[in-house]
Amino acid sequence: MAILGIIADDFTGATDIAGMLVKGGMRTIQTIGVPAKGTIPDDVDAVVVALKSRSVPAKEAVAESLAALKTLQDAGCSRFFFKYCSTFDSTDQGNIGPVGDALLDALKAKQAIYCPAFPENGRTIFFGHLFVGDLLLSDTHMRHHPLNPMTDSSLVRVLARQTKHKVGLVPLKKVQAGSASLREALDALAKDGVRHVVVDAVADTDLGIIGEAVGDDVLVTGGSGVALGLPAAYRRLGLLQHRAGVDALPKVDGAAAVLAGSCSSATLGQIAAFKGAYLALDTDAICRGEDVASAALGWAKDKLGNGPILLSASDSPEAVKALQSKYGVEKSSHAIETTMAALAKGLVAAGVGRLVVAGGETSGAVVGALDVTALRIGPEIDPGVPWTASVAKKPMLLALKSGNFGAPDFFTKAFQKL
Repeated sequence: MAILGIIADDFTGATDIAGMLVKGGMRTIQTIGVPAKGTIPDDVDAVVVALKSRSVPAKEAVAESLAALKTLQDAGCSRFFFKYCSTFDSTDQGNIGPVGDALLDALKAKQAIYCPAFPENGRTIFFGHLFVGDLLLSDTHMRHHPLNPMTDSSLVRVLARQTKHKVGLVPLKKVQAGSASLREALDALAKDGVRHVVVDAVADTDLGIIGEAVGDDVLVTGGSGVALGLPAAYRRLGLLQHRAGVDALPKVDGAAAVLAGSCSSATLGQIAAFKGAYLALDTDAICRGEDVASAALGWAKDKLGNGPILLSASDSPEAVKALQSKYGVEKSSHAIETTMAALAKGLVAAGVGRLVVAGGETSGAVVGALDVTALRIGPEIDPGVPWTASVAKKPMLLALKSGNFGAPDFFTKAFQKL
């Protein structure tokens, strides 16, 4: 029976944390949306519910998250984790603060930590400020994010604008003094009525300390990095057994393809480094309502089986802004997601059995189009991105990549991993 239930606010973020838990030795399954009652298997230690709640109205995000919580409670989970992006993507209205408050209320818990640090991918927190590499978050491309522009690097200030409750900070020196020091600091803040606590972390060792300190907390929130320390904590508490081969996936034949919809600098670099057959989709034509997918599938079918192929709707931030200005954010985003979904269905029908998808919104559209309801989590390709297998009579292999994650050679490396 599952120990840990995770509520993730997007698809790639869900896969990201699921991969972390598998690395820690937890048998993990990811569901696409809130699963139906009784559909979660008994042979798992962790269940990740992938929602699409990051950029929806706060009330909607809260309702979806509470529905996920109820299902996870019914499945026997006793610990819960609210997972959001390592760049804390949100606005002054939410959705991180409102969802955190709702989960704390539902669980009758007094406090939760907030730690989106992921040092291996360059996300660190120092004095409550989030850094991406050596830059403050507000100095990176996230300042111009089309849906959730992040113009303030202070997570304490960002979170304080999203909740009516007290927000505090545990600085790095308290973390690095050890788990007992961190626990003492958290308890002191709780006595002072501080409900939400940002916790500094600049290295994986810090994440291990944090995991040890909060292993008995009913609710933890953060990026996938903080989940690194939880499996060891659960073992020490006697909740989790040691097991081997938790990342094994079924062997799947079929052609290999990549669908890229993210416009992050990391994904653009991965596209530039790709050595196989590549087609850049005409996003303006897509937004005009033209059937770009049919022509793209015709191009793809001639090349399948001769190595991985790549179809991309990714573009520079300037080009994306121009497209949104011309057609509107909602219309342009919907049109591109619909096209990527059609491409995914067409590629699988043409024999693709191994598919890499770049971008959270694109991944959500693809798994919806393919009627994927759950994923078994397999081996890691790059930090935060594992291979997965769809739970079905005829499984297929999927790698759902956050736009910001992965090395420049990710698209080539992914298929070599298999």
